[in-house]
Amino acid sequence: MISSLVLVVEDDGEIALLLERYLNRAGYRTIKASTGQIALKHLQMLRPDLVLLDVGLPDVDGFDLLTKIRGSSIVPVIFLTAMDDSTDKLLGLRLGADDYVTKPFNPQEVVARVAAVLKRTTGVAGKEVIRHDDIEVQPESHIAFVSTETGRLELPLTATEFRLLVCFVRSPFKTFERTSLLDACMPESEALDRTVDMHIANLRRKLADRGQEGYIVTVRGVGYRFARSTGV
Repeated sequence: MISSLVLVVEDDGEIALLLERYLNRAGYRTIKASTGQIALKHLQMLRPDLVLLDVGLPDVDGFDLLTKIRGSSIVPVIFLTAMDDSTDKLLGLRLGADDYVTKPFNPQEVVARVAAVLKRTTGVAGKEVIRHDDIEVQPESHIAFVSTETGRLELPLTATEFRLLVCFVRSPFKTFERTSLLDACMPESEALDRTVDMHIANLRRKLADRGQEGYIVTVRGVGYRFARSTGV
């Protein structure tokens, strides 16, 4: 079985080498990029399974690079940032990052985060198809569709957004607490409850973009329920 390929986007050579060593020891294949331009070429040519993305790159801001990546790919992305600022972390998550690690970091923690995100991407077993209304989710293939008058449209979801949708479609009308959604979708992350809010907002928007407005009702003081809003 071919191991997962991790793209390490980091301009500090010592940090990049350290990450590669620990990832290789854990059984992952790695490729490095010291600039955003090189990273985009690797993404196009090599199609890595996950990206470790440093926010501070010499040629492009990491947030801008993530926006470009999300324009054509749903590859899982973990931010590596020296910014211990919740605003910057939440901005990264809003733009489509799946997790973040703050520098200085323990490389073993980074490997654990990589494993957790990859598990969320591919770890839902079973050859099943689950549906609710016009929404269809295929957990094993990691694909979600919505049915429209013109046919089925794929939802371009990140790994965390997909995991959230699986939880919701499996149990429509159930009210999920934010903490339970964190445990289910980001089990190894130290993210705050409001991190879930950012992923939910992204999922709502993508559903609406495919004609599925009104899904994911906010239950005040508790969390979220997967049902169409009544507008009340």
